[in-house]
Amino acid sequence: MNIKKQLDEFLLEVQKPGRYVGGEVNSIYKNANEVDVRFAFCFPDTYEVGMSHLGMKILYGLLNSKDYCWCERVFAPWMDMEQKMRENNIKLYGLESFDELCDFDIIGFTLQYELSYTNILNMLDLSGIDVFAKNREGLKNLVIAGGPCTCNPEPLVDFVDVFMLGEGEENLIEFVELYRKAKQENWSKEKLLEEASHIQGVYVPSLYDVSYNEDGTVKEIKALKSAPQTVKKAIIQDMSKTYYPKDFVVPYIDTVHDRAIVEVMRGCIRGCRFCQAGFIYRPLREKNPDVLCSQGKSLCETTGYEEISLSSLSTSDYSGIADLLDELIDYSVENKVNLSLPSLRIDNFSEDLLEKVKKVRKTGLTFAPEAGTQRMRDVINKNITKEDIFSSCKIAFEGGYTSVKLYFMLGLPTETMEDCEGIIDLAQEIVGLYNHLENRVKGKSVNVTVSVSTFVPKPFTPFQWFGQDDLETIIKKQYHMKDYITSKKISFKYHASKTSVLEAVFARGDRRLSQVMYKAWKKGCYFDSWDEHFYFDKWLEALEECGLTVEFYANRHREIGEVFPWSHLDYGVSEAFLRREWEKALNSTTTPNCREQCSGCGANKLLERKGGKCVE
Repeated sequence: MNIKKQLDEFLLEVQKPGRYVGGEVNSIYKNANEVDVRFAFCFPDTYEVGMSHLGMKILYGLLNSKDYCWCERVFAPWMDMEQKMRENNIKLYGLESFDELCDFDIIGFTLQYELSYTNILNMLDLSGIDVFAKNREGLKNLVIAGGPCTCNPEPLVDFVDVFMLGEGEENLIEFVELYRKAKQENWSKEKLLEEASHIQGVYVPSLYDVSYNEDGTVKEIKALKSAPQTVKKAIIQDMSKTYYPKDFVVPYIDTVHDRAIVEVMRGCIRGCRFCQAGFIYRPLREKNPDVLCSQGKSLCETTGYEEISLSSLSTSDYSGIADLLDELIDYSVENKVNLSLPSLRIDNFSEDLLEKVKKVRKTGLTFAPEAGTQRMRDVINKNITKEDIFSSCKIAFEGGYTSVKLYFMLGLPTETMEDCEGIIDLAQEIVGLYNHLENRVKGKSVNVTVSVSTFVPKPFTPFQWFGQDDLETIIKKQYHMKDYITSKKISFKYHASKTSVLEAVFARGDRRLSQVMYKAWKKGCYFDSWDEHFYFDKWLEALEECGLTVEFYANRHREIGEVFPWSHLDYGVSEAFLRREWEKALNSTTTPNCREQCSGCGANKLLERKGGKCVE
C-alpha cells in the first residue's frame, strides 16, 4: 500500500501531524529515476528541532543544486508516530518522495548533540536497515555523519561507515561524486571507503585500529591500508563565495527557530576555553556585508519570513556590524521585518548598538558572563570585567529594558563554592544597580534571570584534560545557589545534571562506548535529550554490563601526553596551543583575543590566502 494512504488512516491521531506530511513551500522534488544518487539528510530529533538547523538548510540546497543528486529530509518521529508506524508496518521515509529510507543510496546524519546518538540507531531500525556498519554490505544504505560532534566520533564507529570532519560545503559534494562513480563502476564498499579516505575531512573508522593500555586508556591509533595517519578537517576558504541557499523550506508548523537565518561569519576571535565551537570553527572568516544584506533580503522574499537572525558565535564581533545593521534596519523598518541579534558580547555592547537593536527587537536582552567572579572569568578566558557587565546592564536599563537574562556555567575547572555564590552575588548587584538608576523605567521592577548550565569538558578545547564534577557535587552546587538567593527579583534556572554527565561520557569517550550505546538503546533509551524520556539508570546499567564507568570517561582528569580517542583527528588547532591555554587557566591568566594579538593556535595554516592571517 502507498505510504501516503496508510498515513491517512491514523495521522490525525498523533501529535502535530504537520511533522510528517511534507509538501512545504520550497521543498525540492525530482524524479527518482532521473538521478544517480539519492541522499537522505537525517536529523536525529523531531521535525521542529531539525527544521531550525541551518546546516541542514545549506546542505539540502547544495546537494539538490546538482542534477544527478536528490536530497530529501528525514526526521525522528515522536513516540506516538513511531508506535503507529510499527503497528502498521510503515518504514521511515523521506518527506519529499515518501519512499522508504532503505531505498536511498546515502543516509547522512548530522551530529549536533551527544544525546541524540541513540536516535540514529532507532531511525535505522525503523527503516529496516541494520544498525551495525559491518553487517551492511555493498554500496547501498551507506551511513555517513557530519557536524560538530564528529570532533570525537569514536562512540559511533560501530554504526557509521564514514564521518565528515569540518565544513560539509567543502567536501560533501566531492564525496558524493566519488560515490556516484563507485556506483556506476560497481565498486565494492571496501574500495569506496579506501578511496574516500583520501578526501580531506573524510574519516573512515574501519580503516583505523585502536589498542588500549591495561588501565583502559588508549595506547595507539594505527591507520590501516592507505588511510592517512591523521585526518584533517575540511574548511571553507572564502565565506562570501561559498554556497548559501536563496530560499528555505517553510514549515507548516511552528519550529524552534522559525525565521530567516543569515550566517555572518564562521569562527570566533575570543578563545573562551570551555567553548568547543570557538576552537573547531577556527579560523575566523567573515562574509562581505553586501553579500549578507543580499542573502537576508532574498530569504525574506522567497519565504515570507518576518524575522532575520544574524547568526554567528559572536555577532557583535563582526567587523562591519555598524554598517550592516544600518542597511538591514532600513530594510527591516520599511518591510516590517524583525531583526534578531543573538550572541551579543558584554564588552562591546554600546548605546549606539542598543538604539539599533531597539528599532527592530522588542524582547529582553541576553548576556553571557559565564562566571560570577573575576578569577573564574580569567580561568575561562572570558576577558570581561564586572565593570563591563554593569556597563552593559546600565545601558540596557536606561534604554528602557526592565529584564535581562544572564547565562552562567557551573562546574568549571578550579571552581569553588565561593565562585558559585559569586554568580548570585553578581545578579543581586545588578538588581541593586537598576534600583539606584535615576533614568530607569518608572513604576516597573527589574527581573534578572540567572540561567546555569553544567560544564561539559569537550575535545579540542583547553579543558579537554579536565574531569567533570561528579553528579553529587553538581547537585550540591545547584541547591546551594538556589538557597543563596535573597531577592524575589532574581529568577533561577538550571539544567538537568544527569544529562550533562552522560554528555561528558560521550564527548570524551572511545569506541568501546558503541556497545554501551547499543545496549542502552535496546533497553529503550532514545530521545535522551528530552527530560521525560531520559533514563539515567538504564545508561548506568549498560555501562556496567560493558565493564565501563561514568567516572573513567566524565570525571577522570586526563594526563598531559595521554593519547585521546580523537588524537588522530586534526581540527587545525595544535595540541601544544591547547596545552598552553590549559596551563594558563590553572594560573588564572588570560590570552588576548585574536584581533589584539595572534596566540599561535595553528589555525592560520588552514588558510591559503597570502600570509595565512586568521584576522586581518
